[in-house]
Amino acid sequence: MPRDKTLSHIKVKKAIREEFLEKGFEAASIRSIGARAGMTSAGLYRHYADKEAMFNAMVEPLVAEINEWTRKHREKKYKLLDRNADENDLFGESFIDLVREVILPRREEFKLLMTCSAGTKYENFIHEYAEENQKEFLEAVKYLKDNGYSTVDVDVEELHMLLSAYLTACFEPIIHDYDETKLDKYLKTIQEFFMPGWMRIMGLN
Repeated sequence: MPRDKTLSHIKVKKAIREEFLEKGFEAASIRSIGARAGMTSAGLYRHYADKEAMFNAMVEPLVAEINEWTRKHREKKYKLLDRNADENDLFGESFIDLVREVILPRREEFKLLMTCSAGTKYENFIHEYAEENQKEFLEAVKYLKDNGYSTVDVDVEELHMLLSAYLTACFEPIIHDYDETKLDKYLKTIQEFFMPGWMRIMGLN
């Protein structure tokens, strides 16, 4: 009965999401998830191997989308640099677009990732994401410097602090469930505050 299995899986995923959002990964229990889904713990194990597999199933599609967006964003920037694009083109897309295009359609999964992942391999997601991006940013600054831009020297610790602050600011309105009007205003403020600094570091103003 494929349809019944599909409906059952949807019900299980809803129960898992609700349990983790309410209690976080560490406090969530298989028994409670089963009760929410209207099945036994044994029934849940037919869908997922363990509690960690349940959590991973909730957030891994989002993490994959974030990583893919970031990869494409990086490639796009280098192509623009190679074409000597102007500043408006270079900074026409930012991590705020990541929020709008990838994260907002998956608000609940993102909240799981950011606020409920203690005890999982994703508990340091923002730190690890910032570290990955700081390496790429430093390489981009070197590329710009080698091509005649007046870049500003910034060390790894400074850059990590700035990127962590920027990413945290971008992600805050989702974590706090801002409505669309407030979220738009908040993201515009972040853009206006941070972008001149990034442009200065990269020697683009």
